[in-house]
Amino acid sequence: MIVLYETKDAVRNAGFIHELQKFGEFRLVQWNDWTEDGLAVLADTLQGELVLFRVRRPEAARFLEDNGVFLVNRAEVNRVANDKWQSFHLMQLLGVPVIPTYREAPAFPCVVKTADGHGGAEVEIVESLDEIPFESGSLVFQPVVDHTADVRAYVVGNEVVGAVKRSSADGFKANYSLGGSAEKYMLSAAQEQDVLKIARALNSDYIGVDFLLLPDGRHVFNEIEDPVGARSFYETHDDNIAELLVMHLRKIEKERPFRPKDK
Repeated sequence: MIVLYETKDAVRNAGFIHELQKFGEFRLVQWNDWTEDGLAVLADTLQGELVLFRVRRPEAARFLEDNGVFLVNRAEVNRVANDKWQSFHLMQLLGVPVIPTYREAPAFPCVVKTADGHGGAEVEIVESLDEIPFESGSLVFQPVVDHTADVRAYVVGNEVVGAVKRSSADGFKANYSLGGSAEKYMLSAAQEQDVLKIARALNSDYIGVDFLLLPDGRHVFNEIEDPVGARSFYETHDDNIAELLVMHLRKIEKERPFRPKDK
């Protein structure tokens, strides 16, 4: 099996890569050439392998899949998860509670995000369009939602393997990578049902599903993460999510139609 990262992310995620390699026979491929010629070379390099695709590049994922590369997660998961507008519409379609999301600011103050941002980057509360601190051809706007914390549920295959409640004492961004605190969280039956509804609709293998906890006890969904980081999981759980993921990938490896011996 292969785990694919861009070089800068491979360095940042060296610990997770080590954990994967501890439980499975993974070859690390670092790739940075996303031109059509570069992708053609990459597709040839990856032929016949199961590839854990740890890159936020939907167009590259689609190219590789169209050229016979077996990706986990599949290209469609990468496309939807890395586009907040598409994620919003999926949740609406599934009938799960979701933060209202618009292409134009409905009122101020509001939250503005780049549609393809992640990890809390390029997310701000603004009082006017003039305050938007970043430039992007694809922005989404959301109302400021009063909430007590946010939750990330980790899903491997069709199983929620854990969840983390994240909060921040000095800002509205609770991302663990930005300094927020984290604790283990047990999903309610309704929350787990909605999380799995999303994962099954995507036919995903390993994602994070983020939602907000409201003061009245309800939940409202926010984003889908692919690839998803697991630092807060390791801080709050005894299970090793890399081991759980490798066990799932081995099942896929046995069942998938194209393997290296088929070359």
